[in-house]
This record gives sequence, C-alpha cells and structure tokens, in this order.
Amino acid sequence: MKQNSQPTTEAGKGLGTVLVAAPVHSVLTEGLGGLGYNCVVREDITQAMAYELISDCVGVVTSTRLQLDKELIDAAPKLRWIGRMGSGMEVIDVAYAKQKGIACFASPEGNCDAVAEHALGMLLSLLRRITWSHTEIRNGLWRREENRGMELGGKTVAIIGYGHAGSAFARKLQGFDIRILAYDKYAPENIPPYIINCENLVPVYENADIISFHVPFQPDTLHYFNEYFITKMRKPFILVNTSRGAVVDTGALLAGMANGKVAGACLDVLEKEPLSAMGVDLQRGINQQIALPNLLLTPHIAGYTFEALYKMSKALLDKISACPAE
Repeated sequence: MKQNSQPTTEAGKGLGTVLVAAPVHSVLTEGLGGLGYNCVVREDITQAMAYELISDCVGVVTSTRLQLDKELIDAAPKLRWIGRMGSGMEVIDVAYAKQKGIACFASPEGNCDAVAEHALGMLLSLLRRITWSHTEIRNGLWRREENRGMELGGKTVAIIGYGHAGSAFARKLQGFDIRILAYDKYAPENIPPYIINCENLVPVYENADIISFHVPFQPDTLHYFNEYFITKMRKPFILVNTSRGAVVDTGALLAGMANGKVAGACLDVLEKEPLSAMGVDLQRGINQQIALPNLLLTPHIAGYTFEALYKMSKALLDKISACPAE
C-alpha cells in the first residue's frame, strides 16, 4: 500500500524545492510543505535523472536509490540539507557535504525496532525450523523428528554494533533466558545491566552461540565477518546480519557453513542485491546452501514496515524543522 501518492506539495512561504527520492510517509511531505518547502516526489528516480532535477533543490530526501556523491552534490549549488530515510550514510559523501555547509540527517531511530523484530524473528525461525517445516507441509510433508529445533534459552548472543538497532535487538532479547554480549568500537555509554559490555571481541570468540551484526557500512566494516573471524570462534555458531551485506564475506560464510564451523545464518542483506546480481560462483553457492534448513534469507526488508516508514519520516521532519531555513 502506497503511503504517499502526491507528486508535489506546494510551498506557501517559498523556502525552496525538496527532491524526495524515496518512499516516505505523507507526514514528511505535508510537514515540509507546511514549513514552506515545495516537495517534488520521484520515488523511481535514477542517478542520471537526479542531475536534471537537483540543480534548484535546497533539500534532498533519499534512501538507497541515489548516491549523493561529490558530483551530484556539486550539481546542486542551492543544497542546504540531505535527509536519509533510515541509517546507512554511506550513500552520502558526508564529509564533502559538511565541507560545503550542507547538513546531513539520518533517521535510524525510526526503523530500529523493525530491524530488531526482524532479526529476532529470523533467528527463532531458524532455530525452531519454522519456515522450513512450513514449506515442507505445503509440499505435502509432515516431518516432526526431522524438524526438532533448538531453544534460544540458555544461549549466548553477541551483538556487534550497539547503536540504535543493536540496542533495540538487545531489548527484544530480554525476555529470553540468555546471556547478551555487546561490542561496539565506539564504547557506548549507559549500557544496561542485563548486557555484558565487551572491550574487545575476545569474549565473543570464546562464548558466542549466536552473533548478530548491527554496524554501519564503512571501510573498517567491509568484510568484518571473514575467514579470520570464523577461525577465531571457539564453537559452531549462528550468524545474523540485518546491517549491510558487504559486512559479511559471502565466500567465507559459505565455506564456514560447508565445514560446519558456521551452524546457520540469517541474512536480510547480501553483498550484491538482488541475489541475481551476485557473482556466478557465489550465487551458485547460496542457491545450494538455501536448499538446506540452516540458511534463511529475506529481501532486505528488516526495517521495511509501515510503522517504520512513518517513524523515519517523522524523525526526519523533526530534524529538518530544527535546521535553519537560510
């Protein structure tokens, strides 16, 4: 269901044009219109089209469709701010934008609960073989013993990246009888008492049964999960990734699953999306592994709920409203 079908909202006070290059809730476009902006909504925009539309824009709202790189920013001499639906500021050259006095906003608080729920749902589905056994029943199979699952209770879950999504995932896990480890290179403050804060990855390597990534994509997180990471793990474990696909080295993951070091994986994101965009060898490897019950994939929908669309839009509106208009 489309949340906003209006192509534009007319400005009353003439603050300028905003290119909305992402699906947003009408709370954002109507709110921006109320502030005096004229919103031009182009959800299906391409990078090439953006150059034609952005020259007179004072603001841009994007998700993953546009790369606000140096070239596109330079094509928008009037640009004052960029809003990102969700997290993942890698789509924006933030340093260059700030150098030019352009404010950059994200809204990770808007979809962190959606991401956390999805991560938990995938994990429970894998452990209890819910999706797998459901598919078997649809195919006329009724297998109880073969689908005996494992309980989450009693496990040690390591959360890598304790920001909005990571902390939301930890909150969702509170109701289970588990140990929760958290590691974040930025040493977050106010860690709640039910979390074991790790100063490095050693406790993760030594204790984790389940590892869930909630980190941004940046140079030091490219292939964060790799062959070295797998070899450091003391026991077989389950991987959950709802952050960015390139955080996981797919080849290393497939090799780890093949040799049993990785007991299972829940992936909402891939290095290249959709699956058909992956290289031939990796695509073949994923297709072979997905034929087994220990790999669960979803099409980058963890933060993609109706509620999150509203909350991200409202969070952006609040931040843009606080930004000086001139």
